[in-house]
Amino acid sequence: MSIFAVKTTASQERTVADMIATREEPDIHAVLAPDSLTSYVMVESDSNAAISRVLEEIPHARGLVKSGGQAGKSTIAEVEHFLSPTPDVEGIAEGDIVELIAGPFKGEKARVQRIDETKDQVTVELYEATVPIPVTVRGDQIRVLDSDER
Repeated sequence: MSIFAVKTTASQERTVADMIATREEPDIHAVLAPDSLTSYVMVESDSNAAISRVLEEIPHARGLVKSGGQAGKSTIAEVEHFLSPTPDVEGIAEGDIVELIAGPFKGEKARVQRIDETKDQVTVELYEATVPIPVTVRGDQIRVLDSDER
């Protein structure tokens, strides 16, 4: 069993992956469309012929990626990093200036006071508050504006 890369139209990766997954093709075992991989879908299959048959009927699928004259095969080791989720607080450090992008304080700027990686939460202190109150928010509710490390 191998993993094949399928070229797609930009921003249509999820659509192509869903269409491949809904086809009743016994040789296709899994489909992966990671957000960090633009214009490509990874398909696990026994052969590239099965994928080629399915791709003929799917709009926005441009075909199999060729490498060295044959369909581009990959191993599970090459796509393994797409399978494990990254924490939302990755890349955030104490002292960073962030903007809250969700919740009751949406649009407010704040400074990061503490990071709890196990719970994926960040404690921030709002800039324009008259009394400094620590507010704990989820890591996906903030956007880093300025980092001390840069």
